[in-house]
Amino acid sequence: MEPRRALDRLWRRGTDFLGCRYAIMGGAMSWVSERNLVSAISNAGGFGVIACGAMGPAQLAAEIAGTQALTDRPFGVNLITMHPELEALIQVCLAARVGHVVLAGGIPPGSAVRAVKDSGAKLICFAPALVLAKRLVRSGADALVIEGSEAGGHIGPVSLTVLAQEILPHMREVPVFVAGGLGRGEAILSYLEMGACGAQLGTRFAAATESIAHPRFKQAFIQAHARDALPSVQLDERFPVIPVRGLVNAGSRRFLAHQAETRDRFQSGELTREAAQLSIEHFWAGALRRAVIEGDVEQGSVMAGQSVGMVTAVQPIPVILAELVEQAVSALAARPS
Repeated sequence: MEPRRALDRLWRRGTDFLGCRYAIMGGAMSWVSERNLVSAISNAGGFGVIACGAMGPAQLAAEIAGTQALTDRPFGVNLITMHPELEALIQVCLAARVGHVVLAGGIPPGSAVRAVKDSGAKLICFAPALVLAKRLVRSGADALVIEGSEAGGHIGPVSLTVLAQEILPHMREVPVFVAGGLGRGEAILSYLEMGACGAQLGTRFAAATESIAHPRFKQAFIQAHARDALPSVQLDERFPVIPVRGLVNAGSRRFLAHQAETRDRFQSGELTREAAQLSIEHFWAGALRRAVIEGDVEQGSVMAGQSVGMVTAVQPIPVILAELVEQAVSALAARPS
């Protein structure tokens, strides 16, 4: 079979589900995955996803409308299940006729699942293990994303290579997209051949021409190596830290010192346990915006996946997608017939 047709066949389930040319989703990155980047990904044949993050209903409605003004292609919206206004945000998506809703950050509540399903929209959920993947499908998920710890931002403990082996051979009921550390088409191809229907990428798109991220943020990606993108470190198990992968900088080093100081203040009786936990949790408040929007890449939170080492230039989205597709096609063409 001709290589390009073979690739189309491998990810047809994904392209049919998303309604796009390439089964490549944009990862939902707060402050980055907004109307400009999302519409650019969808217009180029991929599938853009708005990161709602901490937006309220009115902000999300404006972002969806802004995206719809820039593209007539399908795109999705990523909502955090712990958001206090989750039900209202879902209604905003449905009122705007968003065809795909992604619920991330935990097991979605039944009421949220029902609201999406009753509207006819497609529901996408994140599955960190096979047992949860099966549970999510039983509860109504139309597709799954399995994201390895190589990814940027909030991460789980298991790599994509292991998750793929655990889940892909045993999950055929719904389309499954792979994510985490993906930067080349050959890697995407390998997971398609294992049973995935498509891929999700974030880091490469964050440094794209169409991304509104500050030039210093993009330059930090270009200069970084895979080993520079490390998870945040928890100093004391009494004060849990949700692991977040980003580039090591002055801020991440200062976070370790802040944890040590806070622990010492707790042990001396100066702080209650609750106050100490809050002090640690509030350390990074606003830090992602400082890095992405203001360009403070030393004190801000520069979230990045380990694929950051494959970001070598600021490129337009169509060029990035064409590269990924060509790499996969070339790998297929190089095989004996």
